[in-house]
Amino acid sequence: MDNHNKTDYISWMILIGLLLLVVEITFFNKGLVFSILFASLFLYFGGKRLYSSIGKLIFGLGCISLFFTTINMIVFKFLIFAVIGYVLLYFYRSKKRPVLIEPIISQSEQLCNRTKLFKPQQMFENLIFGHQKTPEKNYEWHDITIQVGIGDTKIDLSNTVLPKGEAVIVIRNFIGNIQILVPYEVEINISHSLLIGTTIIFDQADEKLFNQTLMYRTENYDEAFRKIKIVTALGIGRLEVKRI
Repeated sequence: MDNHNKTDYISWMILIGLLLLVVEITFFNKGLVFSILFASLFLYFGGKRLYSSIGKLIFGLGCISLFFTTINMIVFKFLIFAVIGYVLLYFYRSKKRPVLIEPIISQSEQLCNRTKLFKPQQMFENLIFGHQKTPEKNYEWHDITIQVGIGDTKIDLSNTVLPKGEAVIVIRNFIGNIQILVPYEVEINISHSLLIGTTIIFDQADEKLFNQTLMYRTENYDEAFRKIKIVTALGIGRLEVKRI
């Protein structure tokens, strides 16, 4: 699904949602406005007095009232079904055709305050939905910093030459799997946090983890000629780092 189709789909979702909201307020639930206003007042006055017990009580009642008002709205149910349908469709298509990033080995120069700036082509991009992986042929290395909503990321370091010193990979993923393949001569330092999932670091596997922050480091990391720092955060999914 290309970017044009994504934009059209989201635009139609918003338009239909607004129309349903108008229809619901006009014909089916005229008290909806008062329910939302009532909950908003509780949230406002309770939020200003959160330091007191009565303020926390009022704020909590406002949250409960807004929650039940929202889940009973036709618009809310429509958006839930629309998002689920979109996720399933995109996930199905991306599984059939994972995104293969082919970086262009060139650099564009920019002149800023008489200082030459180089903007290298990035291998990965931030995605709401989709899967990404490094090319299966040789590619030029650049540090990676990405955020992914739903999808898998695979990084194979055997097809590139890491720079001297410390290279960096930073991945924040809501739902999905992260796989990083590391050559034997490269030392690693891993900082990984997750809500629910598993980790497989070389020969060590940790399953059924919940709300954990984990640190791993190879023995000769400080003295290594080439090393890589990996920082990952997962909502739900698996992190796998293995030697190749």
